[in-house]
Amino acid sequence: MALARKEERESERTCIVTRRREPPEAMIRFVRGPDGVIAPDIRARLPGRGVWVGARAPLVAEAAKKRMFARSLKEQVETPPQLAEDVDRLLEADCLQMLAIANKAGAVTAGFNKVADLLARRDVGLLIEASDGGADGKRKLRQSARRAAGESKQENDGAPPIIGLFTSTQLDLALGRTNVIHAAVAHGGPCTSFVSRCRRLAAYRGATLDGASLAAQTMRDEMPDAGGRPDESVEISGSEAAEDRKLDE
Repeated sequence: MALARKEERESERTCIVTRRREPPEAMIRFVRGPDGVIAPDIRARLPGRGVWVGARAPLVAEAAKKRMFARSLKEQVETPPQLAEDVDRLLEADCLQMLAIANKAGAVTAGFNKVADLLARRDVGLLIEASDGGADGKRKLRQSARRAAGESKQENDGAPPIIGLFTSTQLDLALGRTNVIHAAVAHGGPCTSFVSRCRRLAAYRGATLDGASLAAQTMRDEMPDAGGRPDESVEISGSEAAEDRKLDE
């Protein structure tokens, strides 16, 4: 156990803002580019000496504002003022690229009806909801997911994760389809890799996987249960039927 703890400590990196040691997957690496500009290295693969910042947008913004990169690297570097936003875009693109890979592997199903059928068969590794999709369709599929998982008021371990970090347009581009509002990813390696990347993006944004802010999630969790039993049937609205027709075209 002592050896394991030593290896764990040696694999950790120190955040230049908080001075806390964390595992690399919980941090963002930055390097000085050939042009002297600080560049995010979200996969930690670029050559050269790097510095690390906790993978949270406020920490990256603080490091940029206070010129901590130059002090840590002990050399002149230019830090873009929009660095925190640049990191967000890179993390987002990394997620969507993994989703595209999962789609090419045949692991992604899109369309309200098709996703509902998969949920009924308990053959879903995760659900994807467009952040700008209708609330009614999201509610219906979440109810289906809870029923399929046999969720009680005390447990939800069996329910698939719900990803709500991307707009319909972003999902369209990643999947090469139009009007994607609801999708599902089958269990397997691509699903695991996609969820891992989404967790990193959500943590960076201070959000949950479904796109809600952590503060809003806390308030929602603390609200008393209104009671009542959700509908057992999943009725298809006009907008959901239209989504399926467009995907089938």
